[in-house]
Amino acid sequence: MSSLAPPLPLPALPALRRHWPLLPLAATVLLLLLPLPAGDATASGKVTPADAASLLLVGVCALQALRGRVQPLTPAAALVLGLPAAGLAIATATAGDQYAALPGFVRYLQVFVLVPAAVVLLVRDAREFRIAAGCFVVLALVQGAVGVVQYATHTGASYQGEDIRAVGTFGPGDVMGMATVVAYGLIAATGMALAPEGTLSRRVRTAATAGALVLVVPLVLSFSRGAWIATAGAGLVLMLLTGIRRAAKVLAALTAAGVVLVGGFGVGSAMMAERLTSITQVSSAPDQSVIDRYTMWAAAGAMWQERPAAGVGLKGFPAHRDGHSGIGLSAGSDTAGAGQAYVKQPLLSPHNMYLLVLSEQGLIGLTALAGGWAALLVAGIRRLTAPDPAARRMRDCGLVAAGLLIWQLTDFLYADIGGPSTVLTGVIIGLAGWWALGSRDTAEGAPAR
Repeated sequence: MSSLAPPLPLPALPALRRHWPLLPLAATVLLLLLPLPAGDATASGKVTPADAASLLLVGVCALQALRGRVQPLTPAAALVLGLPAAGLAIATATAGDQYAALPGFVRYLQVFVLVPAAVVLLVRDAREFRIAAGCFVVLALVQGAVGVVQYATHTGASYQGEDIRAVGTFGPGDVMGMATVVAYGLIAATGMALAPEGTLSRRVRTAATAGALVLVVPLVLSFSRGAWIATAGAGLVLMLLTGIRRAAKVLAALTAAGVVLVGGFGVGSAMMAERLTSITQVSSAPDQSVIDRYTMWAAAGAMWQERPAAGVGLKGFPAHRDGHSGIGLSAGSDTAGAGQAYVKQPLLSPHNMYLLVLSEQGLIGLTALAGGWAALLVAGIRRLTAPDPAARRMRDCGLVAAGLLIWQLTDFLYADIGGPSTVLTGVIIGLAGWWALGSRDTAEGAPAR
């Protein structure tokens, strides 16, 4: 009589059992690959699949905490990650329209408190950090590929009368969405490519270098001046942190890729040159978008001067905008293309995160939020440059965390939260918090909790 042999265990099952709490984190990033119906990209109150995954992430973190499967936050991490909640509560309680401020409170709490804390608690070691960083690269490569096809086939968002602007699946209503996620992936790949020997294998570093070079193409085709500036700034800092010799190699490769891309193949050369030139013309010959931005910046400053401590309240900028704006402000920005009809998008924020927080939350909110971000950046760079053997074994994680945070804080100078990719801001702050303020026994190979 023959007997059936027991089924062999699948090799992936042990890894799945160990890393299953990371599934909601991976879903939060990768669900941004799904296209949204027209009009949902920036609609207020819409819960996207990525937002739902982030709520599941917080729920899994709470469950693991109740089961004693996570290490408690360090006092410094609890202060930095929890202090913004106090500023948000004050801005909500003192808002002129508390009913309108409540959705803003929930959104800010999700992005700047709950999701970052969940990431810090659930990511247990360098291996899991690398999984999260890899999700950013995958998201960027897929969205970037969609964007390149849009440019090549003239099916992108409208730009200077042609449907060529690469926007990925985000659509013309969120033209910064694809540029943002592509920049995230490019910086994450650059951090891995710059990792010293002994942290990542040569194969991984080579693949990361190739990924970073490939992602230059969709970033250029996004025609996003802000994303270009933030990426260049973050990349330069990472190169300086890794030494002149390694930085020179990567810079030479990126320069060569740019020359071949623009000079050899002529990819967007004329339009990109004009876009680059416009960066230096913000005062001499600004376009309407720059005029609108300056006008809204001035309006945000005027709101803060009226209520310097707590601001006008969360979600209060649109209601107070017209009363503090000059006549140069347009009715909105024109969007079209990528399968959507012409729509005029209203200007509901100053397109500067620091001024948005200052106008709506006052000095209390700005100190709590921006102060925490500055603390994470300083602590992260200090750990990255410290002679700590444990930190050196996972220095690639520090480079990725620092690069992503630098990119985000630079981008906040001329952008703010809004759209489906906003949830990734919380993930980035969480990864930066894990590196800068997390427990020091998080080196690769640390025992599972």
